[in-house]
Amino acid sequence: MIRRVAIVGAGGYTGVELLRLLCLHPHVELTCLTSLEEVGAPVSRVFPSLPKRIALKLETLDLDRVVAASDIVFTALPHKAAMAVVPPLLAAGKKVIDLSADFRLRDVGVYEQWYQRHTCPELIPEAVYGLPELYRERVRGARLVANPGCYPTSAILALAPLIRHGLIDLETVIIDSKSGATGAGRSVRLGSLFCEVNEGFKAYGVGSHRHTPEIEQVLGDLAGAAVIVSFTPHLLPISRGILSTSYAKLKKAVGGAELSELFQEFYRDEPFVRVCPAGELPNVAMVKGSNYCDLGVVSDPRTGRAIVVSAIDNLVKGASGQAIQNMNIMAGFEEGLGLQVVPLFP
Repeated sequence: MIRRVAIVGAGGYTGVELLRLLCLHPHVELTCLTSLEEVGAPVSRVFPSLPKRIALKLETLDLDRVVAASDIVFTALPHKAAMAVVPPLLAAGKKVIDLSADFRLRDVGVYEQWYQRHTCPELIPEAVYGLPELYRERVRGARLVANPGCYPTSAILALAPLIRHGLIDLETVIIDSKSGATGAGRSVRLGSLFCEVNEGFKAYGVGSHRHTPEIEQVLGDLAGAAVIVSFTPHLLPISRGILSTSYAKLKKAVGGAELSELFQEFYRDEPFVRVCPAGELPNVAMVKGSNYCDLGVVSDPRTGRAIVVSAIDNLVKGASGQAIQNMNIMAGFEEGLGLQVVPLFP
């Protein structure tokens, strides 16, 4: 069965990733692409990497047009902008996968503390957090999926097996993450310019990054108790990719081989999580352009800590690829349709 798909906010990096992957999806017809910029331009001219057979042009957002043209809508908008668009789409009976942060946090007070006032809090209780490895069955019946952030995806998948098995002291969790420059979006910003990023490496949002409560919310779900983490993101001088290193004190001595086996078993049936053999660690180059999350786990007997390294492409498993994975589940398609691509290397 073919699903008509619209993308609201198709002019950004996550928008073009949706287009790159969806144009090969056997059960998707792209019908409507909206953008604030370059309205009227063929999308293959705005993004020359896309095949010319995508004959659509970028359009000004017209909700009536989006509703008439679609069955499923991806909203690839910044936070605040998304919450103005999602309610009328749902009211019209559309299924929505939202790539902003507007529906990820279940506590409206927490959202407003880290972002701004929420204008449709009544929708938050029904929004399903779209991390399939943990919430697949809830995603299956959802009409609104809040697609996870890139940093949270990398950190949560790294820590979930340890927390689910009660192996770590929850008061000792530290997450150290590094992202490529596309994580800042496609808008022109001084800090994202080539000369500002090239040959540099810096931390930002220390103790204040907005993905922190999202990570804590899901880790708290796994633990059945409140979790507070130390999370520090960094900007890498690369285009795409996230490498996160997560640390936590083990409650008892567990060897590296045993931890590796535990991770292998936890993700045994997950199509997009690859656990490295014991003694090996991920590299962002090996997941570039793909929907994979690669994980490597080490037990450090000297400090008594578990150390987990995760690698994802921030634009794919960290955004658009995961959104398509969620769409497949919602639509009853095979979960990997449109996503079985080989990572780009080198």
